Amino acid sequence: MAITTVGVLGCGLMGSGVAQVAAGAGFRTIVLEASDAALERGMGRISNFLNDGVAKGKVTAEARDTTLAHLSGTTRYTDLAPCDLVIEAIIEDRAAKARAYAEVEAVVSSTCLLASNTSSLCITELAAATRRPDRFGGLHFFNPVPLMKLVEVIRALPTSNDTVDALTSFARALGKEPVTAPDRSGFIVNRLLIPYLLDAIRGYESGLGSREDIDAAMKLGCGHPMGPLTVADFIGLDTTLSIANIMFDEYRETRFAPPPLLKQMVMAGYLGRKSGRGFYSY
Repeated sequence: MAITTVGVLGCGLMGSGVAQVAAGAGFRTIVLEASDAALERGMGRISNFLNDGVAKGKVTAEARDTTLAHLSGTTRYTDLAPCDLVIEAIIEDRAAKARAYAEVEAVVSSTCLLASNTSSLCITELAAATRRPDRFGGLHFFNPVPLMKLVEVIRALPTSNDTVDALTSFARALGKEPVTAPDRSGFIVNRLLIPYLLDAIRGYESGLGSREDIDAAMKLGCGHPMGPLTVADFIGLDTTLSIANIMFDEYRETRFAPPPLLKQMVMAGYLGRKSGRGFYSY
């Protein structure tokens, strides 16, 4: 399963990162968005990230230019026709993902692989919404994609060995370290991370300590680079809430139940870094 051309559905925070690393690794990369405005924002995010890297001496001008040369954007599914692999990085909504897969399958070849960057949904369920469940798998990247080394590779029940091997090899070609994760909600990282974040929020809500003290305790006492409340702000409190709800629906365990404070902050529009205010102000 030779992969030379990669499609990415969605040019938001995650999709733009996936598109950037794919183009940077030498793959012809086509990123699709729903509107010209959204595509412009996403492509601008990639350019800004690369230009900032050049300014800081972390990316060469040649590498930036090569990445951008391999990258193109579109709002038309028909432009994805030459793709050998299409990675979906849209909202965590099963119906929206199924509609996107149908659009992709109408234009790509029968050999094209499909993968989802979902952080919490069942890969087998998503694969069942396609006509090629044996060529479908999970590729869960982490934010910020250009900097984070890990990719979780998830096999659905019908995923073939060849598909798993191709997705694993592709992740390595991006310079990432793939790990095989089970097709259980949250996979490995979020299965461990989300209860930790929710416990920190419950602790703050119940007066365990100030936000600064809770974060400092975990940084200095456990060697974490960021405290849990800072991590939640970075991920996005709305994203954290969505993942928690999906995992609670799956497992029905109280450790996955979102605390009231998290729900209230999301309702108030305090979403973390992206809104300028979460547990901290930005």
